[in-house]
Amino acid sequence: MAKIAVYFPGIGYHCDKPLLYYSRHIIRELGYDNHKNVSYAYKAGNIRGNHEKMKEAYEILFSQAETELADIPWMEYDDILFISKSIGTIIAASYAQKYGLQYVKHVLYTPLAQTFSFTPNHAVGFIGTADPWSNLDEITQLSKSNRIPLIVYKDCNHSLECSDTFQNLEILRDIMEKTRDFCGETSVYNYQ
Repeated sequence: MAKIAVYFPGIGYHCDKPLLYYSRHIIRELGYDNHKNVSYAYKAGNIRGNHEKMKEAYEILFSQAETELADIPWMEYDDILFISKSIGTIIAASYAQKYGLQYVKHVLYTPLAQTFSFTPNHAVGFIGTADPWSNLDEITQLSKSNRIPLIVYKDCNHSLECSDTFQNLEILRDIMEKTRDFCGETSVYNYQ
């Protein structure tokens, strides 16, 4: 079975930060030998709360992702996995929709509300209660209406971290175990 995993970072959260770095290693252990780290850049400053800047950032980053992924022969893969963070969750979900990749599995680290307008099918999400980028009630409702299991971490910010380093390590371990379970199909998550 041919497998590929593609990583869509956030603007300030690149592929070598903990969530994407460790998930990449776990995914390799699950037999995803083909990997692609999407690399894009947006330098127009803080976009949080600014709808126009957010839209502009999305369009610029989506175009960069399309260019980076243009040579991937999607039809040759039996198992496609998109792991994304923040604005990368929007880019991953919209890319899968635009290119008709119906059977992509999505791991959504700190998804933004706009992600759900692209209805990622087979997905799991992770968010913190102290994430300033998202309204927890809205993300919870959107996840529920899209039948996406959402794991919520108390007092965690947009990096899924809190003020205690050792607690952060425990949280990271929990996130990686749940990521492994979802990607390895050993989870009890309900996708129906």
